[in-house]
Amino acid sequence: MALETYREKRDFTATPEPRGRRGKKGGNSFVIQKHAARRLHYDFRLEMDGVLKSWAVTRGPSLVPGEKRLAVHVEDHPLAYGDFEGTIPKGEYGGGTVIVWDRGNWTPIGDAARGYAKGHMEFELAGEKLHGRWHLIRMQGKPGERRENWLLIKGDDEFARSPDDPDILTERPESVKTGREIAEVAGEDPGWSSKTGPIPKRKSRARKPEPEEETEAPPPDPGAIKGTEKEHLPDFIAPMLATLAPSAPTGKRWLHEIKFDGYRLQARIEAGRVKLLTRSRLDWTDRFGKQVVAELRDLPLGTALIDGEMVVEAGSGASDFSALQADLSEGRSDRFTFYGFDLLHLDGYSLRDLPLVERKALLEPILAEARGRLRYSSHFEESGAMVLRHACRLSLEGIVSKLRDAPYRPGRGKSWIKSKCSARQEFVIGGYVPSSTARQAVGSLVLGVFEGDRLVHVGRVGTGFSTAVAEELFQRLERIRADASPFAGRLSAEQARQVRFVRPELVAEVEFRAWTADGHLRHAAFRGLREDKPAAEIVRETPAEPAPKTPRPNVTLTHPDRVYWPEQGITKEGLADYYTQVWRRVAPFVVNRPLALLRCPDGIDGQKFFQKHAWKGLNRNIRLVEDPKDPGDPLIAIEDLDGLIGLVQSAALEIHPWGATLEDWERPDMITMDLDPGEGVPWQRVIDGALELRQRLQSAGLAAFVKTSGGKGLHVVSPLKPHAAWPEVKAFTKAMAEAMAADAPDHYVATISKAKRKGKILIDYLRNQRGATAVAAYCPRARPGAAVSTPLEWDELSPEIGPDHFTLDNLPTRLAALRRDPWEGYLAAAAPLKPGK
Repeated sequence: MALETYREKRDFTATPEPRGRRGKKGGNSFVIQKHAARRLHYDFRLEMDGVLKSWAVTRGPSLVPGEKRLAVHVEDHPLAYGDFEGTIPKGEYGGGTVIVWDRGNWTPIGDAARGYAKGHMEFELAGEKLHGRWHLIRMQGKPGERRENWLLIKGDDEFARSPDDPDILTERPESVKTGREIAEVAGEDPGWSSKTGPIPKRKSRARKPEPEEETEAPPPDPGAIKGTEKEHLPDFIAPMLATLAPSAPTGKRWLHEIKFDGYRLQARIEAGRVKLLTRSRLDWTDRFGKQVVAELRDLPLGTALIDGEMVVEAGSGASDFSALQADLSEGRSDRFTFYGFDLLHLDGYSLRDLPLVERKALLEPILAEARGRLRYSSHFEESGAMVLRHACRLSLEGIVSKLRDAPYRPGRGKSWIKSKCSARQEFVIGGYVPSSTARQAVGSLVLGVFEGDRLVHVGRVGTGFSTAVAEELFQRLERIRADASPFAGRLSAEQARQVRFVRPELVAEVEFRAWTADGHLRHAAFRGLREDKPAAEIVRETPAEPAPKTPRPNVTLTHPDRVYWPEQGITKEGLADYYTQVWRRVAPFVVNRPLALLRCPDGIDGQKFFQKHAWKGLNRNIRLVEDPKDPGDPLIAIEDLDGLIGLVQSAALEIHPWGATLEDWERPDMITMDLDPGEGVPWQRVIDGALELRQRLQSAGLAAFVKTSGGKGLHVVSPLKPHAAWPEVKAFTKAMAEAMAADAPDHYVATISKAKRKGKILIDYLRNQRGATAVAAYCPRARPGAAVSTPLEWDELSPEIGPDHFTLDNLPTRLAALRRDPWEGYLAAAAPLKPGK
């Protein structure tokens, strides 16, 4: 490279860097400059042919033999640059602070010019910090590639260090020219300090790392591991796939990982160049923004293939494919996270014949120090059944169990087994029905699976589309409209009603509860498009087994595709499906009680209003009941599933029952204590408050159960035998709340005043008076996220489960996985509130 390139990149009226010129041949100086530009790196320069041949070493030199450090070949610099120390102005090429970190002489081993031309230079350094034998090795590039990547490697001699020794970069951070560090030079002229004025050259000093400083762990050396083989970095490795099983395998041979809900990707890294490849080899590098790619590029390695999954973790902390799809649709990239779970190639060696545990042991330290959007996928060695049960209780998708000693083999086999918490798979889109409530949007999708070359109809999915996704799907499907049905069999008149058929090219991922007896989906919800999988590969993953017997409501929903929760795409039909599934659990808390409703006719983003009295057009399945103390203005109640679906038809998104039944209006059959945290209260303190309430209630002879509020806090509920009247129950709960506030005034308050609640938890006892209500167990909240007030077992209280962890989307998965009701024995535990308690 000529100095013209160096000069063309710089404005010497703005930067203090020297213009310089080519020097005489024959010199043998070297210099390493520490350069805090956009990213901190070290510029390694060797004097050759009257210029400084230069490489940008992204992580700086390492004294550990064999440890490879990426060195990007950059333009030649003039010899005068070897003395430069100062700050390049922001906005100029290389803007940032530079110090002379090391300098001295170098001696080539062999012919330097020939080694440079061939791409392997061996030499010795005699500097103030670095000594001994070193290698610079050019990596094989691709045709047309502009950047030339080399590796800087320390030779094994008396100046080498072990991985356990201090890192020279941390041990010696200062300039050998002035003794200053980067922070001291920033914004000042060379040889000058704003604190002391002119700085004489000081003798270089060694500095021990401060206690809080962390030395960077060296990357693993695959060449030292038995079973690895040298290879050029493959362009792509077909992925290893898991076989679906109804239960997780057991035994010490198996490791278990959480099954991610995202896009399977292979990260191909070659000397700072990164590609993200789908399982069908599509290049999706540009789809996920710059941060993940930049962090992969900065990993301490030269070449690698990392098998992993790109996810978006929603508010619950679990990966959420629908949220991933929404972010891609909106062009949002700040939530993408890449989890690496396998390592197939590293720095010129194939790892695929190694046992899984060894591959993961190599991957873990690489990702352990990563920051931001890269994660290592850890595993569990406990019982597979226990890991799956725990995953399902947290409403995760499932687990993947892997033989710990298995090599990596492309394709689907028995070494990886996936166990799911709910039925979920991909389906081919064969048609759609336009929305009845929005223009140019999808209302439902008509789905199928291939049996050989025949596309078999399996039903529809009509919920799970956000507004944006429904509109985007409409546009995409309109472009592939077909005149005839793509399904092998003739659809019935009802199945074909209003359907617009399309070419069977797009694939949808759908979650569902079960198959009907005739092989159709039951309670299905759309989760996103799978553009990484071809439609021709989509077959039925599980046998079509009859759905378990559940009640079927006899209520007609008008505009079933009306969206109630836009971000989640939960429709009127989706809410009705949910209530049908949980009817047995929710019934004791909503049937035959006076109800107050939060109605949202246009969904949560539209008008909202509370209603507890009758309205015009009341669904015939909703009862009117007379309040004995206020006749003439009837309240509302329901007595069966049809009544509950009638509330859904009426856009009742929140259901707040009284704490008493219609059989005994004046004597409540439950107590609800609401722990409502103020600003700045940590979640653990809310949990501690619930546990204290439990103890106090038990001391009073009452059982205590806990549920999330679906909002900010927790509800502690005690079942009562209808004995005490409302005034007695209110007095009891008020005394308990005030006692907690008096015993721990820094933690609790019993007054509603917001001015007194900052940093404290309100113990709200006012739910326990006549006419007051609280949101029912298993009922959603009309807020973004569609959280549900969810009963828990006491031992489930933990930081893993926040107040809005369970939602309309994920709660059915949890309930299907439970071995017993979290509130088992609730009705049997009812006790009277006795006088004096």
